[in-house]
Amino acid sequence: MALLEGRRVALVHDWLTGMRGGEKCLEVFCELFPQADIYTLVHQAGSISPTIAEMPIYTSFLQHIPSGIKHYRYFLPLFPTAIEAFDLSDYDIIISSSHCAAKGVRVGPDTYHLSYVHAPMRYMWDSFDLYFRRLQTSRLQRLGGEAMRPYLREWDKSSAKRVHTFLCNSRNIRQKILEYYNRESQVVYPPVDLEAFVPQGPVSKQDYYLMVGAFAPNKRVDLAIEAFNRLGLPLKIVGTGQDQEYCQSIAEPNIEFLGDRTSHELPALYQQARAFVFPGIDDFGITPLEAQAAGTPVLAFAGGGALETVNEQTGIFFKETRVDVLCTAIEQMEQTWEGFDPVQLRKQTQRFGRDRFARQIANAVQYGYRQWRIDSGPESSVPVDIPEDEKLPSTAAVQEAAS
Repeated sequence: MALLEGRRVALVHDWLTGMRGGEKCLEVFCELFPQADIYTLVHQAGSISPTIAEMPIYTSFLQHIPSGIKHYRYFLPLFPTAIEAFDLSDYDIIISSSHCAAKGVRVGPDTYHLSYVHAPMRYMWDSFDLYFRRLQTSRLQRLGGEAMRPYLREWDKSSAKRVHTFLCNSRNIRQKILEYYNRESQVVYPPVDLEAFVPQGPVSKQDYYLMVGAFAPNKRVDLAIEAFNRLGLPLKIVGTGQDQEYCQSIAEPNIEFLGDRTSHELPALYQQARAFVFPGIDDFGITPLEAQAAGTPVLAFAGGGALETVNEQTGIFFKETRVDVLCTAIEQMEQTWEGFDPVQLRKQTQRFGRDRFARQIANAVQYGYRQWRIDSGPESSVPVDIPEDEKLPSTAAVQEAAS
């Protein structure tokens, strides 16, 4: 990136405790800007890819609080203070990768800030009930969430003014950025390593369904478990997270918990599954695309990012987050999974490749920084100009099919 030679770049990411969708985006940022520094709230050693781990990583004061790494979520009210404490005044360009607090970093008057938003602070906005008003939420957590919500929402909204250019991972999140921050943003779909999930020769499907992801409230792992408990069908679940203990406590023997799996183990699990289950309302969702790339249809809730990644040729939608509705959809998949065409499944993933993501990010950073330097100044927002052949087509037909 000749334009940015000699420029000091910092990457800001909420936390580094695993390799999920946000970290896969950060990994590409690291490849584009190998001389950058990374700033993050907490870093758990050994939890991220070598590409990220080899970068200089600077953490906040939360890293040094006893149990701060393991229980960082309990320090949510301190996230604004922790992220604002980073001194980034010596950098020319800040690229934040944010689904919580990263986009709220303070930058100096001579620093350009582009933020790639996976979601606004979902815990305080549309997913508040899922995180703080569930039956399994303790009274202390519920009261704390209710008390801190007004402050954190106001901070999330006001700190958006520090960003010069917003990118986002889906049209779903673009609408939320407009609603919550009153800012425009450009959709740049996250990277999917399509080649890693190409079926190698004929694939023999086995008698199980698959879930891959974090045990977070918005993923609705509990809903899938209750449905598969009722039907008695085998379900394998890959991942860990805050709801894991509860989900294991309600699961019948037909549910198998596999924990974390390496990137070498995942393709075969995807390829051999009868179908992939995606019951939550996700911001975007990379895993349904990995499943489709592996030749496996998707059973998804008709909301959020799934409407942009799955269509009626590659999966089945269900329209209410109720156990009986999901059971009906699973029974439909039982009757139809063999009829999904692997060619169509693979074709659906082609516009979500890793190379395309890298090109769009490179274009956005170069254009945004140039416009900020020439035309705007530190107080102005800068629109993104991605070439027409790099822009993504409309998904209105997919949304209509799912409605």
